Amino acid sequence: MTEPARFDRGHTDDLMTFLAASPTPYHAVATAAERLEKAGFKQVAETDAWDGTSGGKYVLRGGAIVAWYVPEGAAPHTPFRIVGAHTDSPNLRVKPLPDTGAHGWRQVAVEIYGGPLLNSWLDRDLGIAGRLTLRDGSTRLVNVDRPLLRVPQLAIHLDRSVTADGLKLDKQRHMQPVWGLGRDVRDGDLIAFLEETAGIPAGEVTGWDLMTHSVEPPAYLGRDRELLAGPRMDNLLSVHAGTAALAAVASSSTQPVSIPVLAAFDHEENGSQSDTGADGPLLGNVLERSVFARGGSYEDRARAFAGTVCLSSDTGHAVHPNYAERHDPTHHPRVNGGPILKVNVNNRYATDGSGRAEFTAACEAADVPFQSFVSNNSMPCGTTIGPITAARHGIKTVDIGVAILSMHSVRELCGADDPFLLAGALTAFLER
Repeated sequence: MTEPARFDRGHTDDLMTFLAASPTPYHAVATAAERLEKAGFKQVAETDAWDGTSGGKYVLRGGAIVAWYVPEGAAPHTPFRIVGAHTDSPNLRVKPLPDTGAHGWRQVAVEIYGGPLLNSWLDRDLGIAGRLTLRDGSTRLVNVDRPLLRVPQLAIHLDRSVTADGLKLDKQRHMQPVWGLGRDVRDGDLIAFLEETAGIPAGEVTGWDLMTHSVEPPAYLGRDRELLAGPRMDNLLSVHAGTAALAAVASSSTQPVSIPVLAAFDHEENGSQSDTGADGPLLGNVLERSVFARGGSYEDRARAFAGTVCLSSDTGHAVHPNYAERHDPTHHPRVNGGPILKVNVNNRYATDGSGRAEFTAACEAADVPFQSFVSNNSMPCGTTIGPITAARHGIKTVDIGVAILSMHSVRELCGADDPFLLAGALTAFLER
């Protein structure tokens, strides 16, 4: 493959804005929906009857969004072309009884979500954000995007074994952040603070889904600013690229042949088994209802699904200069080398030969280089929403993504070119 002819720094600038605006899955889907609205998409409620009109539509459910664009004259059996991604990232999430503390410190009780690199959360200035549920059942987003909490690391003078044995963290005892001083822990303090912050009357919040985030903004890195450091790139990088690609296709003067779809799920980091996860019914319900709203039958639904292709877009591992032996010796994806095609013959990724051909065609159409990734045979392979999507819905699925370093750290690292290259490949895929 030849090197790309150009690099659009504006796309990566926009990704940085997206990351900063999306500290939680709830904020991420709200941000994506706002961008799709500007491209002419309209929200539809799952509790309403749907019509078969053309145009862009989307469904929001918790931390998930499914958006699709129906071209003029689309038949009920028209197949879908799906970009799949996930909105969640490993982090520290607030427990049901959050107010705790000891020895004059006020703390917030947190639970570990997913598989974060715990050491990367130490001595970070953390904000808190998420979703508040009120007595009337409505929800409000809240985001305290300033230094509010911190997980303080133990001084080396009090644990000399760190130099010999390495850092060992107990998830329960060592990861509870501090957020103030006071001998008396008062139940309800954190939620009362968030009510005041969000302008909600005291006592109105009866439920919450809250999580911490690093308040350090995304930034270009390196002598030539050719790297991008930032939070939650696994996997908001793909959500952003998929949103941009769907908006571009819907705004194009050329109508797509298939029905382009963005499906961004929650809870990938802990198995996808929820009503907003890839292993739930959300995507299948939306696709089926779209077929039936256009007058289709079960036969039309079967025909549409048989011709559907999904690109499961998630981050993957770039070769690490300090740990190259952990990678397959013949597959060394590099940053700024274009998106990666992820392969595992044991179906931890869903890619097969025909899927590779699909992705190759999209990259060639977009003039985007791509690379291949497989795991070292001596190490276990991670997985994605790809195999789940393929098995649950019976649709051809291909696993791809962008190569990064420091996956699952509070702050990850990618090439500054790669987000633009991924978006180009996704746009070409949705247009086909």
